Amino acid sequence: MNHFYAIFATDKPDLERLRSEIRPRHRQYLQEPHPHRVVVRLGGPTLSRCETSLNGTLLVVEAASLSEAEAFFADDPYVQAGLFERVEIRPWSWGLGNPQMGA
Repeated sequence: MNHFYAIFATDKPDLERLRSEIRPRHRQYLQEPHPHRVVVRLGGPTLSRCETSLNGTLLVVEAASLSEAEAFFADDPYVQAGLFERVEIRPWSWGLGNPQMGA
């Protein structure tokens, strides 16, 4: 049985150029995370308070276990490039808006 996990990642300061350069590979990886059997259900960048620059990542993934979600994220091109200052991965319960539950 699969579970959902929320991944919150915050960029290190002053790495906007790095984020921009790697973003196409990151997005491709989220769509095709092989060899991981993880499905990205929701994702997007977080924004600065003035909403003008990207400063992190929020993902909701479906995986068999927390360790599988962690291994998947460790292989993300952003992580491999050292973009993030802080990462938190937590089990998550999808309440409202889950398209598979019709809610």
